[in-house]
Amino acid sequence: MASARPSGEETLIARYFKPLATEPGAFNLLDDAAILNGAGEDVVVTADAIVEGVHFLPHDPPDTVARKALRVNLSDLAAKGAVPAGFVLTLALRSADEAWLEPFARALGEDAKRFGCPLLGGDTVSTPGPLMIAITAFGRVPVGSMVRRSGAKVGDRVVVTGTIGDAALGLDILNGGPIAKALADDLGSKEMLIARYRIPQPRNALAGVMRDHASAAMDVSDGLAGDLAKLCAASAVSAAIDVSSVPLSATGRKLLAGGAVGIEAIVSGGDDYEILCAISEHCYESFAQQANQVGIAVTTIGTVIAGTANPRFLDAQGAELTLRRHSYSHF
Repeated sequence: MASARPSGEETLIARYFKPLATEPGAFNLLDDAAILNGAGEDVVVTADAIVEGVHFLPHDPPDTVARKALRVNLSDLAAKGAVPAGFVLTLALRSADEAWLEPFARALGEDAKRFGCPLLGGDTVSTPGPLMIAITAFGRVPVGSMVRRSGAKVGDRVVVTGTIGDAALGLDILNGGPIAKALADDLGSKEMLIARYRIPQPRNALAGVMRDHASAAMDVSDGLAGDLAKLCAASAVSAAIDVSSVPLSATGRKLLAGGAVGIEAIVSGGDDYEILCAISEHCYESFAQQANQVGIAVTTIGTVIAGTANPRFLDAQGAELTLRRHSYSHF
């Protein structure tokens, strides 16, 4: 009996994604499921989807879309102190466009190798609506050591990695907003901000340091102010934040000083994918030294305080700022 011809979906998977499935438990994507060996560790699971027109723009290069899809999940694993173990991919496409799929798959494979997070399986479907990439990522931590949102204690330092607000400024440029006008003659700064929006830099090198030092942590995806409120709510505490201590890029500082952007847009803008964490005072020096050793900048921006009110954002004179918007919200 002649064998059945492969479907278009099977052909697409075999061509673009089977080469990415290097983990033995993925079975070369020939089965309905995969096996991920826990090896006596806890398996951490996280899921994030990115949707055309919401998380990336219709004309964003496909390689940057692939990297963002995986990296937003890797960012969650980093904040939990987890080492990447693998991911499953659901890809909703309007058409099997080879000119789009080839660079998408190539970049996804490059990042899977770079971060040690191989493809384990998934699904491809057609859609009449916007393109969507949904990833569920798995990581490993020693038993009982995952860093949760709920462990922040009064007196802990509130700390963030990297710089805040660049991605929101990059999106403003892509949308032709006021930042594009303010940086009309500064191509280098515009490219840097756009790259921060399109290609997050997950802090996975910090995973072990997080497990050893952080009381609580999460990644900053929807905006610093809103995500800090979530962490504080989970920990039944509040926080006082010194806005002047929030780390900004040189371009961000320039735009803020010149009035092209306000502090509210910076602390409430999404897509930073930095780590926000609570670190006890006696752990901080060791934490900062080890972060420096892996090349990740960390900055204290405030203190965890008693109470259940929303975190307070204070200016250089100690006056509280009123934020009309704390973070991006889908609904």
